Amino acid sequence: MVVVIFRSRIRDEVAKNPKRLEETGQRMYGLASSMPGFISYKDFASADGENVSVVEFKSLETLAAWRDHPEHKAVQEWGKREVFAEYHIQVCTPVRDYRFHPTHGRREDMR
Repeated sequence: MVVVIFRSRIRDEVAKNPKRLEETGQRMYGLASSMPGFISYKDFASADGENVSVVEFKSLETLAAWRDHPEHKAVQEWGKREVFAEYHIQVCTPVRDYRFHPTHGRREDMR
């Protein structure tokens, strides 16, 4: 599994009228979630205006296919030109993966 952490801040003028950004985000989610290897996407916003997205793909290869998708590439360029005041992307692989559920207890997924 590959985890992408995408931290961003949007420009003030975009924040005041976010309709196009919201529509584009929905389109990108639909496209990404239909791609082979897509696992999950979660989005969070902090009180100080930072947005954090956590995206999981099965492998570096499936993530690269998403990164290089023509429609996604076009949106990336639009984001750099018009949407983001700044962003930071980290591509990570889990060192340890475990979870807890009251019924099943703690389970570690071995890599």
